[in-house]
Amino acid sequence: MRHEFFASFDNAAWPVLWVDAAGTILRANNAAIQLFGQGLASGTARLSALWLPSNPVPAEQFLLQWTRSPSPTVSLHLRARAGQELRTTAWITTWSRDQQRYYLLQFPPGQPSEETDAQSLKQKLDCILQFGRTVALDFNNALTTVLGRASLLLTQLPPDHPWRPALLEIEQAAARGAEVAHELGSFSRDAHESHRLPTGNLNELVLRAVAVVRSKPSPPIVDWQIELERRLFTTRFHEGKLHQAILRILENAREALGPEGRITVRTRNVELTTPTRDRNVELAAGYHVCLEITDTGCGISPEILPRIFEPFFTTKAAAGHRGLGLAWVYGVVTSHGGGVAVSSQPGQGTTVRLYLPAEPVVAREPAPPGHLLQGNATVLVVDDDERVLRTVETVLRQFGYRVLTAPGGAEALALLGQPGLQVDVALVDLVMPRMSGRELIERLRRLHPRLPIVTTSGYVWPADATSQPADYLRKPFTAQELLWRLREALKDAEQAPTGTAVA
Repeated sequence: MRHEFFASFDNAAWPVLWVDAAGTILRANNAAIQLFGQGLASGTARLSALWLPSNPVPAEQFLLQWTRSPSPTVSLHLRARAGQELRTTAWITTWSRDQQRYYLLQFPPGQPSEETDAQSLKQKLDCILQFGRTVALDFNNALTTVLGRASLLLTQLPPDHPWRPALLEIEQAAARGAEVAHELGSFSRDAHESHRLPTGNLNELVLRAVAVVRSKPSPPIVDWQIELERRLFTTRFHEGKLHQAILRILENAREALGPEGRITVRTRNVELTTPTRDRNVELAAGYHVCLEITDTGCGISPEILPRIFEPFFTTKAAAGHRGLGLAWVYGVVTSHGGGVAVSSQPGQGTTVRLYLPAEPVVAREPAPPGHLLQGNATVLVVDDDERVLRTVETVLRQFGYRVLTAPGGAEALALLGQPGLQVDVALVDLVMPRMSGRELIERLRRLHPRLPIVTTSGYVWPADATSQPADYLRKPFTAQELLWRLREALKDAEQAPTGTAVA
């Protein structure tokens, strides 16, 4: 039987190695000697002689680690004859005899290469990613109703109304849900992709974050000083993430105050001709925007200050804090290509400065107050989600607009076919069954080339997508964002004849 085993071993069509627990290659068959070289015929060669440094563990630790966590197949990087690199998959079996452990490593032909494995994995991830985008689409449609109605109610309540704090919490929670949905649909993106992010006005996020923190009940009594650069440069940012980061800094500042104190919030443009350093932040030459938040609270001791960005470090463990706040803020800002600098004096207060790369173009003004968003135009709203249709219609009618709704492209075209109907602007969902939003837009462009069209969707676009429309309103959106976008579309179309008459 022993003779028959070694005959089968030696004549196997693929390379086979018999290795002991110390990594000595006790026997190699003919195919293995042909692949790896004549040195394996000695019976004393070491597995480490075939091992390339690109393997995840050294050869001396590999067999022990595999024994602890066995797997039928393992991808290996080995040195073949004449030093050529071989990326292959080994089938491993093991047995014990006379208190000694032995391993059989087989390298059958036709095993998938790393490139094939990577391609297969990419296909699987693409399927999962597409599923995630589909879930995010439905989730964002639902959140549009929550966020739209909460923000609408906030525009109608006076600043001191007792319901405002609860509605602001709802709005904040919906925005956080939108962020989660966006992450679900885009988890395969690179962390550093600030060049792909939409441009915006940082002042808008700052004002929204301040409104949330100001709405919280006292104590402390806070004297808010808001000094925003009116001609702030444009920057690129992920709205949900950066909004949460600013909120955390403001909440830290508020918690640092005693019974009363002052929080000063400033934004400014920064133009550098040479690289500059602000504490731990290296600023490249060029344009930046800076958000500076200063409190008159207890300050941070010099011993603690260098550790504030460490994950899980906190001075408020007794209050249930997990020490992820500032570490998370740091991660968000640096993923935007920016930096965070902190200066503090115990007993005097703390200043946090956020720097973001900017473009030397003045950002658009923040969305105007509600009374400036009133309108009297006729809006055609096309969306296959009935909840979204009802929410958008409610918001627009509340602000003076006339509204026509359609659950799909065919219904929208039928509406526009009615004699004498006049439509001033259209809001079209891009992802709809039967006739897609893009197909509807193409037909609208042919029929009514002067009609301004705002596109919207809860779909999360791939990181490399080039097809996301320029005039785009991402779901979920607030009432103010919806009204502002329509107002801008109508303003851009002012040079065209008022309204698009449809005979």
